[in-house]
Amino acid sequence: MKLFKPTLVAVALLAVAGCSEGAKQEEVTAPVLDTEIQKQAYGLGVSIGSYMQRNLDEHDKLGLALDKELIVRGFVDSINDKAVIEKEEVQALLTNLEATMKAKQQEMSVSAAKESLDFGLKFLKENATKEGVQVTESGIQYSVLTEGEGAKPVATDTVKVHYKGTFLSGDTFDSSYDRGEPAVFPLNRVIRGWTEGVQLMSVGSKFKFTIPSDLAYGPKGNPPRIPGNSVLQFEIELLEIQKAEQVPQVGEQPSAEK
Repeated sequence: MKLFKPTLVAVALLAVAGCSEGAKQEEVTAPVLDTEIQKQAYGLGVSIGSYMQRNLDEHDKLGLALDKELIVRGFVDSINDKAVIEKEEVQALLTNLEATMKAKQQEMSVSAAKESLDFGLKFLKENATKEGVQVTESGIQYSVLTEGEGAKPVATDTVKVHYKGTFLSGDTFDSSYDRGEPAVFPLNRVIRGWTEGVQLMSVGSKFKFTIPSDLAYGPKGNPPRIPGNSVLQFEIELLEIQKAEQVPQVGEQPSAEK
């Protein structure tokens, strides 16, 4: 179960933290970290504690806040063989918690996708009226930032491009510029909006595309980066076309080298 994979060591660390708070010590002394093994032990505690806190934060976001004091009490009672809930019931409770979490996550995902779809449709409608924006028959919107004079690719070509992908909020989710290296890929192996849009470009061009969600990653999105029903924007610079090699036809003899 994902959110409860940490062993009792993780819960023990929460117990130590909780008990320290419950004792209301007047002064909290720093841990003794004189040796490598002491630092390793402390580092393990920090790592597991951070992992547990992230899980608890996730519960909070879903409206399933867990009481740390009860987590601590359950741990202490368990190691003292005084747990008031049997192991079988504990497993059933945690299984139910996981099921509740998945249901909450699904509910939030559906709600977010609906909001994203509504916002995207509104944005596309308004963006289409802006000066310089052209709209293809399929619904891709684009504007020419730089017009090149080279050849245009076809879907079976491999292209080399620089690009930046952003959400409608302006936040970047992917960028070859940030990686410092152009991307090279077959044009028919990417989202439909790219396959169609890049074929409009000549080598040396730079276009800005606004791609409807149904021509990008659709209702499911591309977790964890791309939420469902996301309208995406790309600035694409076509650097080079690498033509697909011709495949000899049946019965065709390869030309002899001179």
